[in-house]
Amino acid sequence: MTTVPPTTTVPPTTTGPPTTTGQQAVERRTELAAFLRTRRERISPEDVGLPPGHRRRTSGLRREEVAQLAGVGVTWYTWLEQGRPINASSQVLDAIARTLKLDPVERAHLFQLADVPGTDPLATCVECPLPAEVQQVLDAMANVPASVVNERFDLLAWNDMYGRLFPRLTAALPADRNTLLSVLACYRCCCPLVNYDTQIDGMIGQLRAAYGRHVGDPAWAHFIGRLQAASPDFTRVWAAHDVAHPTTYLKLFRHPGVGEISTKSTSFAVTAVPWARMVVYIPTDDESQVALDKLAVGEGMDVHYPCWPNHAPPQASPSVLQAS
Repeated sequence: MTTVPPTTTVPPTTTGPPTTTGQQAVERRTELAAFLRTRRERISPEDVGLPPGHRRRTSGLRREEVAQLAGVGVTWYTWLEQGRPINASSQVLDAIARTLKLDPVERAHLFQLADVPGTDPLATCVECPLPAEVQQVLDAMANVPASVVNERFDLLAWNDMYGRLFPRLTAALPADRNTLLSVLACYRCCCPLVNYDTQIDGMIGQLRAAYGRHVGDPAWAHFIGRLQAASPDFTRVWAAHDVAHPTTYLKLFRHPGVGEISTKSTSFAVTAVPWARMVVYIPTDDESQVALDKLAVGEGMDVHYPCWPNHAPPQASPSVLQAS
């Protein structure tokens, strides 16, 4: 069993969207403008059947080229990309999405930012308690790590195997118990994630897509600022405005006591809490399952990386002084 009560409450930021204010509308349009600009700049004229031309001062397509291909006015599209308060229909946004070759996740993100119907609305709830049955499901998967996170990667619940693999994270204070933050802030010498660069791109892309539903929310703005302060890597990837959605990922972990563990992560929606999902890590080979079996019986839990004296958490409890 974990140290988290089955009735753990989701942080208030995962409830329904806040009432839109004038400032929030401005921030949403600013986000939309930046997203459109980054999508336009990644497409070459040749990608859409246009001649390459000479002396192009901008990378990718020009605004007038996007407008022409989408069948909208140049001035109107320019205003849209400048973040001016104009209305856009779903038909026009679809045309822009096709022109910019947006994938389904990017298209949904575009509609969210433009505040136009076309994507599922964010469900609302009062306190969004995590049902006790969810913890029971986690505990039933005793031989593989499993957890529940919300769209902001706050860790809401986990099973014992997950806690053995990530003892620092699960023993952290609730405000610091965030899987993305823990990866970005960890030292590379003792970071449990092996394929760091690949995974943070996908995680930040998921966060960017979720952020489209919360632009202007002060709590989300504070959280994004915290990530930017913690990691130049986050700031770099965040500025690219790439979006992604939870899917099956190959994740490689390492543990000082049992070595590398190769898994595939699969997500399942937890419908009782808006945008929460259960993530299960299935080993991809026999060696990884053997490593997990060793952790299950406590083998290797007293082994530390050489950097432990420098990176041990201050005043850590005995349960934290493991696997670091």
